[in-house]
Amino acid sequence: MESFNALINFFQTGGAFMYPILFVLGLGVAIALERYIVISKSQISMRRTWGRLLPLLESRDYNAAVSLMSRSKSQLGTVLTYGFNRLSTAQRRDDIEAAMEEGMMEVMPSLEARTHYLATFANIATLMGLLGTIIGLIQAFTAVANADPAEKADLLSASISVAMNTTAFGLIAAIPLLLMHTVIQTKTSKLIDNLEMASVKCLNLITIKKKSAS
Repeated sequence: MESFNALINFFQTGGAFMYPILFVLGLGVAIALERYIVISKSQISMRRTWGRLLPLLESRDYNAAVSLMSRSKSQLGTVLTYGFNRLSTAQRRDDIEAAMEEGMMEVMPSLEARTHYLATFANIATLMGLLGTIIGLIQAFTAVANADPAEKADLLSASISVAMNTTAFGLIAAIPLLLMHTVIQTKTSKLIDNLEMASVKCLNLITIKKKSAS
């Protein structure tokens, strides 16, 4: 309880800039949670879809594979559907590969959406903390200008201590936002790499089977 009261006092004495910093932190946490859930679900969906697709490719059941991917709502289904749609008209492997790359270009924005805001919010929180401290120092020096000389030192040190709370809170908000940005960006990059790997494996299986059939 004492720690909670100290935290409340720390926030209340920090000045008006503590509230926008708190808002930025809350918004960043909400975005990070939403992105983490979306990316995690996409990873699970991709593994499930690939597990159902691989046996169809190995058995050369391309019609069933095309049907499966057309019904799939996963990013992998979108990417491979582009390739399968070119399967009957493609003259070269590069044609199918280009179609899958087009599918990757479609799904990547939805995977990377809003992640960059986390780094931006971290910078905003830091800068708002510094701005709040500067404004607090200006107010402190203005207040002690007309104060009693005997009280100036104590009044100035107390005012500076309060002003520094804003910088401290800005850093407290910025550090976890940067960590969350790194985690989300890493998960997103891994998912994109897995999508590219799955599309290449699919392309190799299709190419090998078609060559052996011919």
